[in-house]
Amino acid sequence: MNMQQAAEKADAIMRTTLDGVAPTLRWNHGPSNDRICTDSKNDSLGSGSVRRRIAVMTVVSDERRGSLLGVVERNWKARGFEITSVDANKELPAIYAVSPDGFRMSVAVGGGGQFFFSITTPCFAESAVPDPATEPNTPQRAGDYPQPPDVHDDFWSSKAPLSTSSSSAS
Repeated sequence: MNMQQAAEKADAIMRTTLDGVAPTLRWNHGPSNDRICTDSKNDSLGSGSVRRRIAVMTVVSDERRGSLLGVVERNWKARGFEITSVDANKELPAIYAVSPDGFRMSVAVGGGGQFFFSITTPCFAESAVPDPATEPNTPQRAGDYPQPPDVHDDFWSSKAPLSTSSSSAS
């Protein structure tokens, strides 16, 4: 596998993760970058890794934040990913995981309650890395990254607490 193929696989993992969330989240790509992998002497190994990011543009209320994190965690576990760490910080929680083949991913809540997804590939043979081919489902916003979430969703943005009997969107 080379870096381009690894980036395509990372994009597929990200897409499958987002497809596992209902109701659908609105999102945009964040900056993608790649780096050269080096040895302990900082010499190039002829390989590199790729990082992909997504910023969720759906406003997720405090009341629904834990539900979204739980959906993502269950999705990853069901796909054989190992949860490596959970940051239970009330304001800025995050979940970190790794796939069986070493792709490291996270879902994290940033400032203002905005959700971010990130995935970093292991080191693979150097190659050109194109931008993600997956089309975001909201228009790209002008300005610096990240743009604040601005899409209201009847379920994810609701301030009504979820009851234990709730199983779907209202």
